[in-house]
Amino acid sequence: MGLLVPGDNRLCQEAMEAANSAYAPYSKFFVGAAVRLRSGVVVRGANQENAAYPSGLCAERVALFAAGAQHHGHPIACLAIYSPSLADPLALPLPCGGCRQVIHETERHQQSDIKILLVTKDHTVYIAHNSQVFLPFPFVLP
Repeated sequence: MGLLVPGDNRLCQEAMEAANSAYAPYSKFFVGAAVRLRSGVVVRGANQENAAYPSGLCAERVALFAAGAQHHGHPIACLAIYSPSLADPLALPLPCGGCRQVIHETERHQQSDIKILLVTKDHTVYIAHNSQVFLPFPFVLP
């Protein structure tokens, strides 16, 4: 599915560390994400649940939205996702449908693909070169 480039292993580690910041008292499903901007800046995100469901937010969206808010106009090159909560050590921490749409729209807005690194519990990394792998038919406004 591709090769890791310099910095990818570090981004995977950032996603693993971000999972420690997850607030998941209801689902007990902890997820960490980290994005690397083209400039090299890394922004972390972790899922944040709330008793007033659906007020929580997934790790991927936390990271993507934080990067957009804190580094407006700086394109995202790569996104790493990790969950220590998956029972199978080889299970992929796949983004939910909402996150898939947000990744797609971020790519469209910045007019470039985002490489996605899925890190399993055993630290195997699967690479997708853009969101289309996960969302072949995105919602698109004219």
